[in-house]
Amino acid sequence: MRKQYQHDGLSEDKIAADPVAQFADWFHEAVQAGVEEPNAMVLSTADAAGRPGSRTVLLKGFDRRGFVFYTNYGSRKGTDLAANPQASVLFPWIALARQVIIGGRVEKVGRDETAAYFRTRPHGSQLGAWASEQSSPIADRGVLEQRYADLEARYPEGEGVPVPPFWGGYRVVPETVEFWQGRANRLHDRLRYVADGEGWQLERLCP
Repeated sequence: MRKQYQHDGLSEDKIAADPVAQFADWFHEAVQAGVEEPNAMVLSTADAAGRPGSRTVLLKGFDRRGFVFYTNYGSRKGTDLAANPQASVLFPWIALARQVIIGGRVEKVGRDETAAYFRTRPHGSQLGAWASEQSSPIADRGVLEQRYADLEARYPEGEGVPVPPFWGGYRVVPETVEFWQGRANRLHDRLRYVADGEGWQLERLCP
């Protein structure tokens, strides 16, 4: 299978001065174009032995401090990050022949910020965070559904659900941010920002 890309290019004179502003522009364009779940990103981590793992998570906020997602601290990605607090995230906006790759160190989000986000989640998602011992083996789905039913009886709709102590946010603090635009004949545009003190260096990579 082969697809010929016929999209406009990405040039140094038209890109934003910093990667967060450029990401905001592209993210808005992905939303306007109707890209399904434009905040879905592939998160790659590695454990203490260097064994990599990847999964799709949802971006829940970004600013100049970094890019935030939420998960169970005891999950595979959580234990990876405890041992090796570095990650790469990839936004695959295939419909636009675009991708953004962000690499950098990872830090936990403060508990106040985590609690504020948790309160915005649907009631069912709040209960789900408690019910799932994410990445742990389980006998069958019935065990999970029973846990959920027990929690639903304990915290009915309308009652506040406490934030699980084992659940919270992580922020990927960018050190590199690459913007990839598909072009004809596989001569794609790749512009990468590299952190340089308080600013950024911009470089073009061969496709």
